[in-house]
Amino acid sequence: MGRILAIDYGKKRIGIAVTDTQRIIANGLKTIGPHEVFPFLQQYLQTEKVDLFVVGHPKQMNNEESESMRYIKPFLTALKKKFPDIPVEMYDERFTSVLAHRALLEGGAKKKTRQDKALIDTMSATIILTSYLSSKQYTSNNQ
Repeated sequence: MGRILAIDYGKKRIGIAVTDTQRIIANGLKTIGPHEVFPFLQQYLQTEKVDLFVVGHPKQMNNEESESMRYIKPFLTALKKKFPDIPVEMYDERFTSVLAHRALLEGGAKKKTRQDKALIDTMSATIILTSYLSSKQYTSNNQ
């Protein structure tokens, strides 16, 4: 069984998280720049089997897509073209940054750590992936 890799795509930084091979635990992998994403994925896929990409879907409170979808859509197109054998699912990413900040605060992180935007992006990708895994677990338990 291959891993699931989550991507929190941003204009300046991209948070990456990945499951273990049993798809039980989501771990933050790293934060990279947008120009690094495809070389990184290419290299990662040479050593690890990935069965699914989960990309954060930015939505507004009224459930409409946010403004940032205009730069995520070209990324999605390129991702599907570059890796046609790996399916891509979008998953609601509302409040992931807020949850990441809160987790750092409740975990006792110092102010400087809480201001590390790269850490926040990696944690956001991890939250997206954890939420995705939980939703799939809930769905399979209620069928």
